[in-house]
Amino acid sequence: MTLIKTTYNRRSFLKVSAASSGGLMIGFSWMVSCSPTPEVVKRVPPSEWFDINAFLSIADNGQVTIMSPNPEIGQNVKTSMPMVVAEELDVNWADVIVKQAGLNTDVFTRQVAGGSQSIRQGWNGLRMAGATARKMLINAAAQQWNTDPATLTTENGKIRNSNGDQLTYAEVASAAARLDVPEEVELKDPREFKIISTDRGNVDMESILSGQPLFGIDTKREGMQYAAVLRPPAFGMKLSAFEDSEARNVNGVSDVVQFGDKIAILANSTWTAMKGQKAIKAEWKKDGTLEDSDYHDREMLALLNKTAPEPRREDGNVKEQLEQADKVLERTYEGPFLPHNCLEPMNFFANVTDEKVELYGPIQTPEWTRKRVSELLGRDESEIVIDMSRMGGGFGRRLYGDFVLEAAEISDKIRKPVQLVFTREDDMTAGTYRPGSKYKFKAALKDGKMTAYYLVGVGANMRNATREKNWPAGALDHYLVESHNLKSNITTGAWRAPITNFLAFAEQSFIDEVAEELGQDPVQFRLDLFERARKNPVGELDYDVDKFVGVIQLAAEKSGWGQKQDGIFKGFSAYYSHNTYVAEVAEVVIERSKPKVTKMTVAIDCGIVINPIAAENQAMGGVIDGIGHALYGDFRFDNGQPQANNFDRYRLIRMKEAPEVDIHFVKSYNDPTGLGEPTLPPAGGAVANAIYSATGKRLYKQPFTKQDVVFG
Repeated sequence: MTLIKTTYNRRSFLKVSAASSGGLMIGFSWMVSCSPTPEVVKRVPPSEWFDINAFLSIADNGQVTIMSPNPEIGQNVKTSMPMVVAEELDVNWADVIVKQAGLNTDVFTRQVAGGSQSIRQGWNGLRMAGATARKMLINAAAQQWNTDPATLTTENGKIRNSNGDQLTYAEVASAAARLDVPEEVELKDPREFKIISTDRGNVDMESILSGQPLFGIDTKREGMQYAAVLRPPAFGMKLSAFEDSEARNVNGVSDVVQFGDKIAILANSTWTAMKGQKAIKAEWKKDGTLEDSDYHDREMLALLNKTAPEPRREDGNVKEQLEQADKVLERTYEGPFLPHNCLEPMNFFANVTDEKVELYGPIQTPEWTRKRVSELLGRDESEIVIDMSRMGGGFGRRLYGDFVLEAAEISDKIRKPVQLVFTREDDMTAGTYRPGSKYKFKAALKDGKMTAYYLVGVGANMRNATREKNWPAGALDHYLVESHNLKSNITTGAWRAPITNFLAFAEQSFIDEVAEELGQDPVQFRLDLFERARKNPVGELDYDVDKFVGVIQLAAEKSGWGQKQDGIFKGFSAYYSHNTYVAEVAEVVIERSKPKVTKMTVAIDCGIVINPIAAENQAMGGVIDGIGHALYGDFRFDNGQPQANNFDRYRLIRMKEAPEVDIHFVKSYNDPTGLGEPTLPPAGGAVANAIYSATGKRLYKQPFTKQDVVFG
């Protein structure tokens, strides 16, 4: 075991008494979630629970409850994170149940679902919480037996001494509450794990399948009004006037309320509110630039041809190398704005009274959202309670909480409980979008080598459209990266794997083209560059060469790279994002004269894998999401107005189009890294390179299916 000295303060690691329950209470500054077991265990119902503060409770029948402070958006933290606690607590997974915690910044930290950081940021705290509780239970048993705690062992929620006697955790929990929190605890050697790295099913699966009210959109409260909102039809417009008599005549509509440039329709059902929304006659006026996609294209292309005031990174002298090159390869890649299109549209419940503000629903950033509601309503944060539901998808859209602010403002105006629900049309036209972006690459080729690399990126509302410390940084003496920001009044923000979701496609497509120009195998070309970075790295790097090379070699091996198969064409891509290394090989066949993706081989180094079955699901989802949006994702604006508002005009990948995905994780005992996003960025590049292998046509724009040169 590893001996670790705990560090704590009054907020982050607090032991408190449990006089009300006679139990053990320990507070930790860690972000955690836990879950009910999928196994069916027959036991006597508990009659008393011994609280372990905000995190752990032990019942007199041996069950353990662990609260889940982290938002669950389908990334499976509600199962995987409690596995870490249960491992170090040394309890039987079948004895663990879960409750979702609300926002509580006094005891929890980083209650956020974003950036693929939940497991990574919570790892040490989760382990310490379980291990410290276990140590206190051991100390309580040692006092009862009058023996040295070092002689005691634990297993499956029981403590044993050298005589073979045993006590359950439930039997010593109350006594442990009177003990001091230990300054040092032992953490398990990862090679001793019994729960971590084993398959555990989604703890909410039974409730999901049986239609239990887990999601925000399921919310029903006594006296609740359903709200739909009419918003400006275009970015750059605001409300001038409206007539609501027809809406008020809709049977079931109770009120129509203006707030800012928006109009809320209140009714006794969601459907009725939406009917009232359609009956509003509103007049809108221009309030800014009415941007369109042609404008974005022109402005971004103009910026690509300008020199940035300050480079993001400059190694060597790229411009000199470009002048001296035998050949300069230059390519430009273009990606559109994209909506998030979560399966569950935006929704939230709010009940504003004189005493408090009650909020409930699907939100990825509850703490930030509480702060914004506090500012909006002029209420102290202590008066605002936020509880979190399970979410039907997030992908970054639920980071922003604009829908929470709307619900809170409407409830504040009518002083009734309100559930706000977006229609799909609302979701797609009043959303926060992936920024449109463009990238231009130049490579200086001389004497059979790439001697310099130049990247300039531009994106809408993107302070930095690049990742200048990522590969191939460090592999070349001459390396220049510039970035431009196109200011736009279209709301943009994080979209699964921000920036890299398109940059990776552009970079990996360009690298393949450079390799071909030099007459080299694309995988070996990458490996040679990594070898240069290993031997003599230039400047500061974000990546680990050995880990990057490891996934490249693993993907090549598992996909049979270099082995010809009749009618199958392969494309390679590798990328590092969210602290995780991923390499992918796409396989494409030609069906009815068009390319079709049939298989993806994926190698991943994300540190130790907590829950393999969940990790596979995450990885597969990212790959298929990446393929689908690269092939089909298209979204345009005309005079500030989105040109698609439902799935009849916005194409998503369909089940029959999803390829086989073969996942391989690098065996590792390193701390875990991100997994929700990293498999998406390489997917588009792998598919584009495979399509080139199959058709001889390079792809420079997304979506691929809009390019008649390949799919016409």
